Amino acid sequence: MKVPFLDFQAPYLELKAELDAAYQRVMESGWYILGKEVEAFETEFAVYCETKYCIGVGNGLEALHLILRAMEIGVGDEVIVPANTYIASWLAVSQVGATLVPVEPDEQTYNINPSLIENAITDKTKAIMAVHLYGQPADMDAINEIAARHNLKVIEDAAQGHGARYKNRRVGSLGDAAGFSFYPTKNLGAIGDAGAVTTNNAELADKIRLLRNYGSRVKYENEIQGYNSRLDELQAAFLRVKLAKLDEWNARRVKIAEKYLKTLSKNPHLMLPFVPDWAEPVWHLFVVRHPNRYNLEQHLRKNGIATLIHYPIPPHLSDAYVGEGWHLDSFPVSERLSREILSLPIGSHLNEEQIEAVTKTLLEDV
Repeated sequence: MKVPFLDFQAPYLELKAELDAAYQRVMESGWYILGKEVEAFETEFAVYCETKYCIGVGNGLEALHLILRAMEIGVGDEVIVPANTYIASWLAVSQVGATLVPVEPDEQTYNINPSLIENAITDKTKAIMAVHLYGQPADMDAINEIAARHNLKVIEDAAQGHGARYKNRRVGSLGDAAGFSFYPTKNLGAIGDAGAVTTNNAELADKIRLLRNYGSRVKYENEIQGYNSRLDELQAAFLRVKLAKLDEWNARRVKIAEKYLKTLSKNPHLMLPFVPDWAEPVWHLFVVRHPNRYNLEQHLRKNGIATLIHYPIPPHLSDAYVGEGWHLDSFPVSERLSREILSLPIGSHLNEEQIEAVTKTLLEDV
């Protein structure tokens, strides 16, 4: 049996009538940039995230970049980031000219370790960026408490956390602002690139609206130097359809995760995800650890099961940051994780037979 890592066709077929109707509606409207579909999605997603404002932008990286710009963080400032994350979290900081200060993760949750943050703060620190890695919320109360004592901004990278809850509060509402990606692989995925910012700060929201549209509210009147980072009408229409299904699709992922956690605990070589009592993850990824990941990956591949590694190269070891002075063993926890982690299929459209094939294969001696 073949088990894909992610099935893009099944979600479309489930929502074919609604998605086709959304396409038709936009095409017939004759309006394709910053129109009624974007406005409606922004309202609906803000309500979903339990925030006052949502601003649609071009993608998740630009969401984080525009947040930092709107906060006037730049050259000479420092931003604390997780040492283990997708490189987009780091790139946003680099793009505004600020200095990255990586902090190692908690080895159980893989999210930034709050107990290590305080030692990383200097008089140049302006913000802490918390990433809700793999769809599990970071420990935001601990992070916000540290930030409040040091007068720092808190930015959520919620690119993998659509719908997750922390102590019964939605991800996206837990800091000063949050950046979302709607890349097609996400729990809430567009049919192309798309992103958004959520916040409860009216002034920040207004600044981001300006920045995303050339610094302009009125055509040809430019108040500040801005960017072109606008959520398309077509993508907004598709996202509105999928948003109505997000909780149901997340619930399917939760059920798959529960089965994995129960069944795979019988394999003594696997380290399974740990979920704190206060977290309600949405399982964007189901990441296991194995002392010999290569053999495990090959074993699954031979049995028709696709896996991925999120992420094989920590940002500090990538060529993009080769001149920054980091080296092997700069962040040993992140490096160890990168050598051992493996993501299993957990898409919302896996069927029972596919789930059974994954668990059966993983219980074989590797």
